[in-house]
Amino acid sequence: MKTIKLIDMTLRESASTRENALTFKQKLEMARLLDRLKVDVIELPPISAGKADQLSNKTIAQTVSAAVSATVDVNDKNVEEIWDSIRAARHPILNVTAPVSPVQMEYAAHKKAPAMLQAISEQVKQCRYYCEDVAFTAADATRAEREFLYQAVAAAIGAGATSVTLCDTAGMLLPEEFGAFVKDVLASVAGMDGIELYAQTSDAMDMAAACAAAAIAAGAAGVKCTATPCGYPTLEQVNRFERIKGAAMDFATNLRATELNRAVNQLSWLMEPPKSDLTPFDKGISGDMANVCLDDNDDIGEMVKVVRQLGYDLSEEDNAKVFEAFKRVAAKKHFVGTRELDAIVASTALQVPSTYRLESYVINSGNVITASANLTLEKDGQKLRSVAIGDGPVDAAFLAIEQIIGHHYELDDFQIQTVTEGREAMGSALVKLRSGGKLYSGSGISTDIISASIRAYISALNKIVYEEE
Repeated sequence: MKTIKLIDMTLRESASTRENALTFKQKLEMARLLDRLKVDVIELPPISAGKADQLSNKTIAQTVSAAVSATVDVNDKNVEEIWDSIRAARHPILNVTAPVSPVQMEYAAHKKAPAMLQAISEQVKQCRYYCEDVAFTAADATRAEREFLYQAVAAAIGAGATSVTLCDTAGMLLPEEFGAFVKDVLASVAGMDGIELYAQTSDAMDMAAACAAAAIAAGAAGVKCTATPCGYPTLEQVNRFERIKGAAMDFATNLRATELNRAVNQLSWLMEPPKSDLTPFDKGISGDMANVCLDDNDDIGEMVKVVRQLGYDLSEEDNAKVFEAFKRVAAKKHFVGTRELDAIVASTALQVPSTYRLESYVINSGNVITASANLTLEKDGQKLRSVAIGDGPVDAAFLAIEQIIGHHYELDDFQIQTVTEGREAMGSALVKLRSGGKLYSGSGISTDIISASIRAYISALNKIVYEEE
């Protein structure tokens, strides 16, 4: 019986939309769930946020037992960096992706056909220098000129590719047409013996699963899927196809079907946490940045570089203030992490007069009532009051502030942590708001973590108001 491989693209696809942005912990938990399901390959998100993406990919590669694939665009110049992020995996794969249709070659890669063939060959060779298993993905393959597609696949194989993926990116073929397309490539390209061919089908006509089934029937060694609906065949659809037709077609997968439903529900929850339509958190919270540690030996230039990675664009005066505070902390602790640096920036940089002051607040919350916040702020001697409901006490409080000021700012990050221990422990909150593309942070401290959160939001708000006025 033939074993069909399942290449899961859930993590890769989740990185393509801001709404589904995942934190470091969420990515790791998703990878563990997919690994428990026994998918054959986990495709990782591209490295777009520097050290943060590299660290998360490296951690996933070291954690899972499945093969791990990292995408290398045909124009990428950072192959070594991408390889370094997965080299610790039990089975690392570098996946060279190149558009092969005339439209995509010209507008996405800015190359003509001869230049694209050369680029494919050179990129596969470079990847093969680092990694024994190099895949080649022909993007938009179904709209390519057939002779050129043969040449592109042959060039990749000749340069050392061990597997080939054909993509129906536009979702333009019917199942029988895609099956015939796979058969044609297998029969027409020299050197396909020993090369595994995979199919990536689009759900543009709600036929992705049917086209994947046709590819398997035509001789494909595997199909690319996602755990949750992302416009591709889902693991549940492929599992259903295997359960009904696997014996008749003499194929099986390694998927753990008994755990599939529970795992998919968990993955769906991780990717799409329920939110109120009114919540200030509707833009999501930014993913964790890799914890870069600075020490007492680092100069102001190195510190400013990390501060900019955190998203701040400070003046020279504020950078000097932050560096002075950083040196004081580093002298005592010997190192300063990104979270501590965040707090230093929030409490040191851009200190401004308090346009808004917290007068009073009343929070109602519980497991049988909807959280509500009754807030009163003071501005220029005038009392401003609002009542709001939200998904939780902090959510309701932030929404009440928005109603008072009559403006919604994107909440880029929100962190809470304890400062002291014991029953009357102090809590610290950090809020980052984005306005006009610029990041403003505020900090608050209190024995009541709700109070600390409100004060942190108002601190950031005052900085925005001061600078805009």
